[in-house]
Amino acid sequence: MDNWRDIFSDNNVRFIDHRSNDLKIWESFAVDDALAESIHNGESTTTIRVWSHPEAVVLGIADSRLPHLTDASQWLIEQGFNPVVRNSGGLAVALDEGVLNLSLLIKDENSVGIHEAYQKMVLLIQALLADWTDKIEAFEVMGSYCPGDYDLSIGGKKFAGISQRRIRNGIAIQIYLSITADYQMRARLIRDFYQIGIQDEDTRFTYPNVDPNTMEALETLIGEPIGVDDVIVKLKETLIEAGIDIKHGQLKDTELETFKKRRKQMIDRNERALGNLFVK
Repeated sequence: MDNWRDIFSDNNVRFIDHRSNDLKIWESFAVDDALAESIHNGESTTTIRVWSHPEAVVLGIADSRLPHLTDASQWLIEQGFNPVVRNSGGLAVALDEGVLNLSLLIKDENSVGIHEAYQKMVLLIQALLADWTDKIEAFEVMGSYCPGDYDLSIGGKKFAGISQRRIRNGIAIQIYLSITADYQMRARLIRDFYQIGIQDEDTRFTYPNVDPNTMEALETLIGEPIGVDDVIVKLKETLIEAGIDIKHGQLKDTELETFKKRRKQMIDRNERALGNLFVK
């Protein structure tokens, strides 16, 4: 795929804004599951959902197997960050109100490979941020948290990471974008979380040795003030200028029923991993 516009072949997109919603961070992953299932069932078209949450650290499945997860999770809570285990790939990520989460939900007609799905998000973000920078690259940034082949960086400094989750023929491609500057606090938080969670023990899984100098917020990298709201406005402008009709809305009744089931799964997952440290 060479053109991000091809993601929206039917010239419209369903747009869901959950930034001011009462959803808990762990419920957001249940929402994406419900939307992916709706797309699989043919009840929804290609969808973009944007969401932000106050201080939280979203853990990957591998993180739930840290030898000292309880100690590390308790430490996060003491720092003001609630730990949550997600159901998609990847490792620990720090979220706050300066981080924008964007989910792109598409249908897989048995032709969208894993790498192609990631590339769709890369192209969309490059188009979205084109007025600010043309220097975005996608490769694994060693020393970053939640490292992967499709880390997004400028000048070698990572500001975004992508994961994906597949539910039959529905795909949720999820990205976090560190927008506002925090002087690398997010990276230091995850670095210390792993140090407490591992405590020099041998582990079967290789966890990242986080170097805060490998990561930076977008506004620092582009050298001008930019906020989450600015990015949302630009996202809509980019879609409209490309001739894509934006259909705003919320979850349908059938999707809410699926959400309830997926929500219960998220509760069970987090209670198993975190016990009484999980905040519903």
